[in-house]
Amino acid sequence: MRAVDIIIKKRDKIELNREEIEFFIKGFVSGDAPDYQASAFAMAVLLNGMTARETTDLTLTMAHSGDMLDLSDTVDLAVDKHSSGGVGDKTSIAVLPIVAACGLPVGKMSGRGLGFSGGTLDKLESIPGYRVDLTTEEFKKQLKEIGIVLTGQSLTLAPADGKLYALRDVTGTVPSIPLIASSIMSKKIAAGAQAIVLDVKVGLGAFMQTLDEARALANLMIDIGKLAGRETVALLSDMNQPLGHAVGNSLEVVEAIETLQGGGPHDFREHCLHVCAHLLRLGKRAKNLEDGRAQAAKALADGSAFEKFRALVKAQGGDASYVDDVSKFPRAKRVEAVESPTSGYISQIDARSVGEASVILGGGRAKKSDAVDHAVGIVVHRKVGDRIQKGDPLFTIHANDEAKLAEAREMVLAAHQYSANFAQPLPLFYN
Repeated sequence: MRAVDIIIKKRDKIELNREEIEFFIKGFVSGDAPDYQASAFAMAVLLNGMTARETTDLTLTMAHSGDMLDLSDTVDLAVDKHSSGGVGDKTSIAVLPIVAACGLPVGKMSGRGLGFSGGTLDKLESIPGYRVDLTTEEFKKQLKEIGIVLTGQSLTLAPADGKLYALRDVTGTVPSIPLIASSIMSKKIAAGAQAIVLDVKVGLGAFMQTLDEARALANLMIDIGKLAGRETVALLSDMNQPLGHAVGNSLEVVEAIETLQGGGPHDFREHCLHVCAHLLRLGKRAKNLEDGRAQAAKALADGSAFEKFRALVKAQGGDASYVDDVSKFPRAKRVEAVESPTSGYISQIDARSVGEASVILGGGRAKKSDAVDHAVGIVVHRKVGDRIQKGDPLFTIHANDEAKLAEAREMVLAAHQYSANFAQPLPLFYN
């Protein structure tokens, strides 16, 4: 058996068997199959797809490519949540402290930014000293002691996915349903999650741009969860416009902190409460979604969610003074407010264009080795359906490079479309 033969089969739309998938993934992890062959394999999967059985075999092979974390001796029920990626999606930074404050321990391994989509780890590293490289022992100890962990994927957990995840970002193979599903679910299974809430984004700023695509991804991951013995719930959430207002690493952390302190944008707060309700019900801490939402809202109102976030930052070596005083976060050299060029109703804010503008500013990666500038980004002041007058503030750009600022300004201006007539606000979630 040779790696190239497996690539050729997938190129020619021939279904792979479990042994072939295992052979290729094990070779990729060991180095016998180099990056360029893995890139070719990923492109073949993107173009030709995979059956449900192939995707499940790929998922389980990647999950078992390293250690399998067993949390049964640490918590009574291990829950996890995952977003399929979006623009302005800082949900984990708020949701995890909220549910942990409600008495539901939650340990999550997050990833870095992929293309126009921001990464939770990049955002958290805006906080000086915050460690995203906890060992398995540290993960379990912290989960047991304070009930919350938010770290990077351990190199010993699903290492095949870690390697493939990085390659997908720079080879144009991110928007593949089998690769997205296997990436997400292999991490969840390897990390010991027994119950999983999946936040599947759909729209202009998501990898799944239509409801049909999003439902296909959600159903595939639910099927994988069932086969692996994990209770799995999938939510379909809108990503046609950025979630919240802030897009950019430290800007998003600040917005999440404001939300944990009882403020923050209305849409982001509501999104978080809905996800928390599902987590608390799935984690058997709430009898139904209404009870879960009420508990989550109480944790925001009484300050316990914010205190849980402070405890998380301190436990992982971060400087908690930044949480207490967000003015300490680094500021970009140029902060420019851009006014609306016209009057009317906002009919579209293309989330993908806003995300790509943030990458241009330095808030994301064009290639795997790129450093991320934590200070730059965009704050979008309006939502679809808002009435605006010419000259009103439309968005604010935070930049460290004049040429990049000019390019980003034009991109974000073009992302906004207007209507003389009333424009319907976008839903937060779809059925």
